[in-house]
Amino acid sequence: MNEIKNGKGNCLCGSVQVNVSKVKKNVGACHCSMCRKWGGGPLLAVDCGTDVSFEGNENITVYNSSEWAERGFCSKCGSHLFYRLKETNQYIMSVGLFGDEEQFFLDHQIFIDEKPHFYSFAEETLNMTGAEVFAKYAPKSD
Repeated sequence: MNEIKNGKGNCLCGSVQVNVSKVKKNVGACHCSMCRKWGGGPLLAVDCGTDVSFEGNENITVYNSSEWAERGFCSKCGSHLFYRLKETNQYIMSVGLFGDEEQFFLDHQIFIDEKPHFYSFAEETLNMTGAEVFAKYAPKSD
């Protein structure tokens, strides 16, 4: 099975609790300049779909990072919580929130064309450029 049912996680300080109906086990690394600026390196995240709830909502700050997405973080400890696609309400969440890292595996990297030279991953993964990501996932205009 490639997903975890009823995933639970939390931020570093525990002020925000995350509950998701399913978490995909495949981890993606995003190398876009916004993710790297946000966290100092690639965002390592998992797809949690749309059935996501939080406890401690008063501790979540949301930043409207683009026309199509927003980023949420804990206002107390600064933990990165999510990247949410506005149109579909899909949550891509920081894999570190969920603990038990042995369940997860790195299988794809996006915005590989923006990855700086000073790091690389040993795993063989699907690699997509920014143009390929937008061609596959961006909302289609009528």
